[in-house]
Amino acid sequence: MTAPKLGTALFTSAQARAIDQRATAELGIPGFELMTRAAAAAFAMLHERWPVAERLRVVCGAGNNGGDGYLVARDALAAGLDVDLVALGEPRGVDAIRARDTFVAAGGEPVSLATWTALPPADVLVDAIYGTGLNRAPEGDARQAIEAMNAYGAPILALDLPSGLSADTGATPGVAIRAEATATFIVHKRGLHTFHCEVAGDIALHTLGLPETLFDSPDSHLLLPGHLPPRPRESNKGTNGHVLAIGGDHGMGGAVRMAAEAALRTGAGLVSVATRDEHVLAMNAARPELMAHGVNGPQALQPMLEKASVLALGPGLGQAAWGHALWTTALDADLPTVLDADGLNLLHAEERSLPRIVVLTPHPGEAGRLLGIDTKAVQADRFAAVREMARRFKAVVVLKGNGSLIASAAGEVAVCPWGNPGMASGGMGDTLTGIIAALLAQGCNAYEAACLGVSLHARAGDVAAQMGERGLLAGDLLEPLRRLVNGLDA
Repeated sequence: MTAPKLGTALFTSAQARAIDQRATAELGIPGFELMTRAAAAAFAMLHERWPVAERLRVVCGAGNNGGDGYLVARDALAAGLDVDLVALGEPRGVDAIRARDTFVAAGGEPVSLATWTALPPADVLVDAIYGTGLNRAPEGDARQAIEAMNAYGAPILALDLPSGLSADTGATPGVAIRAEATATFIVHKRGLHTFHCEVAGDIALHTLGLPETLFDSPDSHLLLPGHLPPRPRESNKGTNGHVLAIGGDHGMGGAVRMAAEAALRTGAGLVSVATRDEHVLAMNAARPELMAHGVNGPQALQPMLEKASVLALGPGLGQAAWGHALWTTALDADLPTVLDADGLNLLHAEERSLPRIVVLTPHPGEAGRLLGIDTKAVQADRFAAVREMARRFKAVVVLKGNGSLIASAAGEVAVCPWGNPGMASGGMGDTLTGIIAALLAQGCNAYEAACLGVSLHARAGDVAAQMGERGLLAGDLLEPLRRLVNGLDA
């Protein structure tokens, strides 16, 4: 595994622990040496980020994460900083005990949580309460310490991951540290990059000098920025695919138009729209490049299916008789399909065979309905949910949300590191549907189209949000999208 790949590779907590153990068993690196390296890397990061900080407050749990904290505190003392160390109980384990003793030998004195309000003001707080093993709500002193740190007002550096955040799922079963930055060690943990991952702040990976031979295949990986290659000079509209967007029941014409226009902006050669008669005039006036047709049922849709190479099925489709009839007819055509919105709701209501090439793009609520579980259960383990959907439907699945996940039927998973809260507005999912459909039409396979589509969509959203997240519209993504898909700075 090369260094760039390690920078995007995501591991489970069990994999991370196994790497720690192999470092000791195969290379003879003691656990205390790894702890010392982690503390040195974290303190260097702290000093670089907050160079004028004079007083630290380090909060240590009883495990090895607390051991990291004791050694950060020792290094800070050696650098001439003032340090208060709050110990949440006696350290457990040989390495953590040794770390505490080393801090005391350097002149430090652990204090209890009860002294919190009497301690001098601190410039930076260091979270060393829990490591990767916590998958429950923090309780007792740990909960109180997390609440006190969050309320304190000073920036927080988390060691390995913020206490209270699940290293595997990104869930926060109870309170969690809200860090400004996180120093994570050896490998990226996958929970740092989805769901409630924003509590980690800026994340820096410190591999602690371990060789690549120790690392197994990762559980998943982060997406990298990408774009389509330049077109051959002899290209024509017929060589770049024909997307047919199907949807737009009464009052929902905007949804299918956004999907169709996004497909155009992503480079599809031709884009047709099958929608209600009432929407055609407005579409032709606003975007004449779209070939909008009023269809009143399957017979009118069939000639359009014969000309299409890819379907974007579901935006504004509705679940009434009109939408259902178009849905069944479109699925029977067995064309490469992106299935979204009401296309997914209809699939929940009626089991159907899907096209051989299909991308499903559910939000957590839609995913829960399709899996027969509630939304909370989906979010409790997004990786398990997206893999199960991909396996069950033999499809590529995009599970939308903070840190969107893309899974293939073979079980590979990619995680999107871009996007922002301003994208939580109507029409964003419709634009994603059109983007992925256009990439399929231009020759990407389903997993490539989903990964690149999610990447382009989220990055375009970040560019558009430079003018502010509130008030961000789906249509605002189209201009940066055009630049990004061509590999240009947006």
